[in-house]
Amino acid sequence: MREAVVPGAHVHTDGWKGYVGLGKAGFKHRVSVITASADPAHVVMPRVHRVAALLKRWLLGTHQGGVKAHQLDYYLDEFTFRFNRRRSKARGLLFHRLAEQAVAVPPAPYRTITGKPANLSVSEGAGH
Repeated sequence: MREAVVPGAHVHTDGWKGYVGLGKAGFKHRVSVITASADPAHVVMPRVHRVAALLKRWLLGTHQGGVKAHQLDYYLDEFTFRFNRRRSKARGLLFHRLAEQAVAVPPAPYRTITGKPANLSVSEGAGH
């Protein structure tokens, strides 16, 4: 949480015990214990469930369930980038931001993305 959220930000979480120290860590923490509510989870925290549903639909629809666990961070980064800019009217600015991000983030080597050694030939990589 400390790496992804600015201290002092408002954070709304469910009742998971792993979030207990957020208030002491400098966040304004609001807890909604879903199991304690008479309402279903999608009513208690509707935005969380909407984004989770969009993510699942994107992963299963666009990527046909072909996302591997070691690649998930890359796909989540892409989803976040697209989601945060979904209403952008300035396509030029969008490209500019993408170029800035490409320069700011170090490259991901082939073996990091695929989980395979980089020196495999095409036929070896295909399992032949």
